Amino acid sequence: MNPIQLESFIKGIPKAELHLHIEGTFEPELMFEIARRNQISIPYQSVEELKKAYNFNNLQEFLDIYYAGASVLLHEQDFYDLTWAYLIKVQEQNLIHTEIFFDPQTHTDRGVSFDTVIQGIHTALEDGHKKLGISSRIIMCFLRHLDESAAFETLEQALPYKKWIIGVGLDSSEMGHPPSKFERVFSKAIANGFISVAHAGEEGPAEYVWEAINLLKVSRIDHGNRSIDDKQLIKHIAEKQIPLTVCPLSNLELKVVDDLKDHPLLQLMDSGLMVTLNSDDPAYFGGYMNENYIEIASALNLSKKQITELAKNSFISSFLLDDEKEQMIQKVETFYQNN
Repeated sequence: MNPIQLESFIKGIPKAELHLHIEGTFEPELMFEIARRNQISIPYQSVEELKKAYNFNNLQEFLDIYYAGASVLLHEQDFYDLTWAYLIKVQEQNLIHTEIFFDPQTHTDRGVSFDTVIQGIHTALEDGHKKLGISSRIIMCFLRHLDESAAFETLEQALPYKKWIIGVGLDSSEMGHPPSKFERVFSKAIANGFISVAHAGEEGPAEYVWEAINLLKVSRIDHGNRSIDDKQLIKHIAEKQIPLTVCPLSNLELKVVDDLKDHPLLQLMDSGLMVTLNSDDPAYFGGYMNENYIEIASALNLSKKQITELAKNSFISSFLLDDEKEQMIQKVETFYQNN
């Protein structure tokens, strides 16, 4: 498939996104607009200067600027605008379902109420379904660099919004903060009816992936690249068909891989794993869903069949109801047959 055909095929195929931090969709233009609206100064003189700062050597350097950006979000309208901007962007990319992460502690620690955050995000997602035809789910993440008691407090704040929040996740600085640190919090979340997922094996070792599976009882592994280091783990994930939400451009930007040609995606797929493609923090990592598909497909010379498998996997691995999954998988299949 030549590059133009590849790009056209990827742009047209229906897809779902399962690993997306809504705070990570904060484009510099919108950040400046909301900063002005809320009369908050940010340590950059222009959109161009801010974009230049999006050049990271590791996860921590990214997180520092990510949290600085989030500091301008104060009101329900801000969270609505942030979410709506993402939905408009991905509708153009034939994304028909999204499961977004949000980080309440990033905001509640600044004095912004949990209610303000969730109301803004939820209202935008509702409008996204009505006006753009994009279905969605919300997953609340605990920040792993904070302590267990802070996570328990956040879980309590989430309980009144269980009808809106389908699951809990674990993100932020991975090294030195193993999943085991949050075993009791996840146990309580699951007892309260939340599904669980967790970031593991991005920068952290394969052992963190084992912990996420065995201790946090996750339904999906976010990232999971380092699973490749442990043959028994790969065998286990393949047998259980625990999905991995892989993020190629994020991995490249944060130096998890030095070159997309070295990305373990094909190795994971060839090992029988349920792998999905996602954008993670697209405003910071140089691309939304189509860019991730196009770049990785080009680097690894993926076929139409493999691209279609990844698109189908995104729906199979979602938290949609079975009949909803079937309808969306059929849309992918129909597109594949006709293109």
